[in-house]
Amino acid sequence: MSDDRPMSLRFTITLVLSIVCLVAPAWANFKAGVDAYNRGDYAIALHEWQPLAEQGDADAQFNLGQLYANGQGVPQDYVQSRQWYEKAAAQGQTLAQLNLGDFYGNGTGVTQDYQLALYWFRLSAHQGNAMALTKLGLMYERGNGVTQDFVLAHKWYILGAANGDKLGAELRDALAKRMTPAQIFQAQQLVLEWKPKGSESRKANVRPTPRTREHVH
Repeated sequence: MSDDRPMSLRFTITLVLSIVCLVAPAWANFKAGVDAYNRGDYAIALHEWQPLAEQGDADAQFNLGQLYANGQGVPQDYVQSRQWYEKAAAQGQTLAQLNLGDFYGNGTGVTQDYQLALYWFRLSAHQGNAMALTKLGLMYERGNGVTQDFVLAHKWYILGAANGDKLGAELRDALAKRMTPAQIFQAQQLVLEWKPKGSESRKANVRPTPRTREHVH
């Protein structure tokens, strides 16, 4: 789990046309925050996102978590970051779930807790998040919070790779060299049986730049 730097990533949300007029002001404020962030004006981004986050917008909450985690426009504060991530994660924001898994797995601003790391990684993984799938594999390969199990690790690596995670593909191939053909076959069977529990409307790699939204007319 070495790549903890933010990566820019764009997302698309389809809005029902009948409610566009109701969400337009909030959307404008959110986009103003994204624009400010992209030009490096983190104080303005914070100003735009904070009210939305306090009103319960999960994406704005995630973005505030990012600002506090990275010390952008505010003093770096992992406790504040975690609190905003938790609010977003409770609403199903898969990136916040992923980052909470990192926080607990690495002991960032919290007491290291592999069980909580597994909990958040699983929630994110079941929404199809590629990096969360791979990180579950790492937990099983290393035996962090679970009994070490190469078959289950390989399963998660296969799924992470299938969802586009390059690290998952690398770890899958490396682990295969330490497994028997029977173990690999068992992992492949588990992959065929696995179904995500949540929707896959939000897709991302680890630690993107604060989340963006694209209005679809």
